[in-house]
Amino acid sequence: MADTSPSPHARRNRLPAEASAGSDTYRRPDRQADARQGEAVLARAVAAYRAALGSRLIAGYALGSLAHGGFSPLVSDVDLGLILEDPLRAHDRVTIHQVARSVRAGGSALDEQLSVFWGTPSTLRGQGRGGRFPPLDRLDLLDHGRLLTGQDARSGVARPGQAELLVAGAEFALGYLGGARTVPGRLRDWARLRPHDDTMLDEIRAPSRLVSAGPRRLTKIVLFPVRFLFTAQTGRVGTNALAAEHHLANPHAPATRLVTAALAWRLEPPDRDEAVALLRRELIPLYVHYLDDHITRLRAVDSHRLADSFRRWRRRLLAGAGG
Repeated sequence: MADTSPSPHARRNRLPAEASAGSDTYRRPDRQADARQGEAVLARAVAAYRAALGSRLIAGYALGSLAHGGFSPLVSDVDLGLILEDPLRAHDRVTIHQVARSVRAGGSALDEQLSVFWGTPSTLRGQGRGGRFPPLDRLDLLDHGRLLTGQDARSGVARPGQAELLVAGAEFALGYLGGARTVPGRLRDWARLRPHDDTMLDEIRAPSRLVSAGPRRLTKIVLFPVRFLFTAQTGRVGTNALAAEHHLANPHAPATRLVTAALAWRLEPPDRDEAVALLRRELIPLYVHYLDDHITRLRAVDSHRLADSFRRWRRRLLAGAGG
């Protein structure tokens, strides 16, 4: 009789039950209750923007894990996308930021995780500048955006190409994860970083510091490179579960135990000592794999300056390794 048990590789890298079968949607009752908490934040935000923008608000969408599934109050952002009536007004940015600040001050931890993306039909078609809708989030809007208010206005939104997604993801990673010395203002707003901030890079090199930072930062630092690799290879939105499944399907991929564990950490904080030991073994090899992959890809699309920045990031990461 044939042996139908999973291979050692498959057993070692099996995804948590909540994230299996390529789906990020958690269907257990407690996962549905978690999603309702996020939906409540979205509802408050939409009402506040309706009051502030009136008829200029064409449409509002749930984005991120509240749209494609996998929301966890422990670690997830509450992502909202807004499409405003043209033309873009000078005061729009101030209004968007003021309303977001008021919602974030609502008193709950989830209120504080509200992240707002916005633009007008012309900026989303690429016919004007302004707003805040980077390519990765524009793709999420097109493929997964769930209409919350108004009329669907995505028909003219420009779909980002694979090279654009690659470069945008690399710029974001450099600012958010790589401690870039200089990051354009538009990316600092996107990544919410200060210039000259080495905090993330130091945490990658020092697992005990990273675990102390909490599950939200921990899981983002582990899973972001996996998601960027998925999008670079497929041109699709890198949800946590799909990206992890794609990574674990590669028998030569590094850090398989860490990636599998990080999915579980999105739902429940890890045991500190076990997490530190796993991070010490596997986090830097995961980043070296990601950086080497993207250096090659960036050079292939003639983004040599960004590829050089990734090479410098790699050198800095390895020069300080051993924490």
